[in-house]
Amino acid sequence: MDDSRIIELYWERSEAAITETSLKYGAYCRCIAYGILNNKEDAEECLNDTYLKAWNAMPPHRPNRLSAFLGKITRNLALDRFRQYNAAKRGAGQTALALSELEACIPVSDPVVQAADEMILIESINQFLYGLPKIKRKVFMLRYWYVVSIKEIAVQTGMSSGRTASMLFRLRNELKIHLEKEGITL
Repeated sequence: MDDSRIIELYWERSEAAITETSLKYGAYCRCIAYGILNNKEDAEECLNDTYLKAWNAMPPHRPNRLSAFLGKITRNLALDRFRQYNAAKRGAGQTALALSELEACIPVSDPVVQAADEMILIESINQFLYGLPKIKRKVFMLRYWYVVSIKEIAVQTGMSSGRTASMLFRLRNELKIHLEKEGITL
């Protein structure tokens, strides 16, 4: 079923919307949640929470890209759950490591300023990503969106772990330079 019809099902308040969403995007959202949480049961709970949030958001919201909308919900829910677990010293460590790697590139500010600058930052990062060759973009997204380990990225791309880590190091430096050129202070 195409995305526009699935969205219509949400607007009609049809329970088929959840079924169709699960069929089309369940594996995608599960991958995002599991990459962050590294726990099958928690990823499944996060997936169910994603469906609930989507149900509550539509209407009034009508997403342009359902996959991005669901992916963002899933990622945010998984990160929230990770933060709760991290306080209890739980988790596989990949999420904290991946987030700490980006700290030097992404500016951190107070919530009010951060909200005002968020769209500028998103656009700048998107420009950076679109300018990358396909393999570099894939490696960056696997690490920092899907929170995949360097070892697993190496397996998926056929590169060595060392080459993957070096590529990520260079990409973070390139991102930092790109953001500075855009006038985004770090």
